[in-house]
Amino acid sequence: MNNPAVRNTGILLARIALGVIFLAHGLQKVNSWGFEGTKAGFEAMGAPVPAVSAFLATWIEVLGGLALIVGVLTPIVGGLLFLNMIGALFITHIGNGLWVSDGGYELVLALGAGALLLAVVGAGKCSVDALLAGKLPWLATESEPALTR
Repeated sequence: MNNPAVRNTGILLARIALGVIFLAHGLQKVNSWGFEGTKAGFEAMGAPVPAVSAFLATWIEVLGGLALIVGVLTPIVGGLLFLNMIGALFITHIGNGLWVSDGGYELVLALGAGALLLAVVGAGKCSVDALLAGKLPWLATESEPALTR
């Protein structure tokens, strides 16, 4: 997209939508299931080191969701959320086919792809990353180049 306003608006909306979904899933682990329930679920799914996996997945989703919403450290956060979804894909969902209604990988594939895309394209102009791009050039996006370039 050659129009920076449209591109940045699209990135902002996608970032917020994905952030809300990740945040909601992380908060579900914290508030609905608690650590013990989440750990038990990870044990039942055959996750490696279930206590560590449950802890990491929970807090990557909570903190990562919040970070996407405000657009802070998006390349790192997007990468971590992508890896989290790769884990969910191969540990839990891959054997159930595509459809989420059958326990399949449709949702984790879409969330992982969105997180990866944000990791690659960045947070856009309407973000904390854009404010930091002058000091941290690796946070800059095509539509918001770093001041040092």
